[in-house]
Amino acid sequence: MESATDSALTFRDATDTDVDALVALIESAYRGDSSRAGWTTEADILQGQRTDPEGVLEVVKSPDSRLLTVEREGRIIACCQLEHRGAHAYFGMFAVSPALQGAGLGRTIIAEAERRARETWGVDEMHMTVISVRQDLIAWYERRGYRRTGRMTPFPYGDERFGIPQRDDLQFELLVKELA
Repeated sequence: MESATDSALTFRDATDTDVDALVALIESAYRGDSSRAGWTTEADILQGQRTDPEGVLEVVKSPDSRLLTVEREGRIIACCQLEHRGAHAYFGMFAVSPALQGAGLGRTIIAEAERRARETWGVDEMHMTVISVRQDLIAWYERRGYRRTGRMTPFPYGDERFGIPQRDDLQFELLVKELA
């Protein structure tokens, strides 16, 4: 049996024509019943949308940002946002198809994203924000070398573009990794 990382992955920057497929991927990884097939689901803490075509297109079009798209056999299976922010890069909008989670793809993709941020922008740190109640996800990032900073920013309650919170204690914690 071949592992999920055996098949060749293709990494490329997203284009306008990828937007609908990327929105569907991101939604499937985080929201609704389909997301429960993977472990990244936020279905119990947030309902509604995770992103929308406008939000994805904004990342695709931004000169300081790219939406790294990962394909296998011509099909988009994962993506992540990389944004140049001066001395560091920001990592976000990370999604792996729920049926493919838990097989090492995320580890491969984040390593490639870090390599590209270092090579493209010469940055020495990667930053990301994670909903602080997502302990399992934070632990996964810690195993990849990210450290918790304790620096919190409020969740945008009332802005349904980010979802409909199912609890009142949501906030984002900044995680940081030094890039060698």
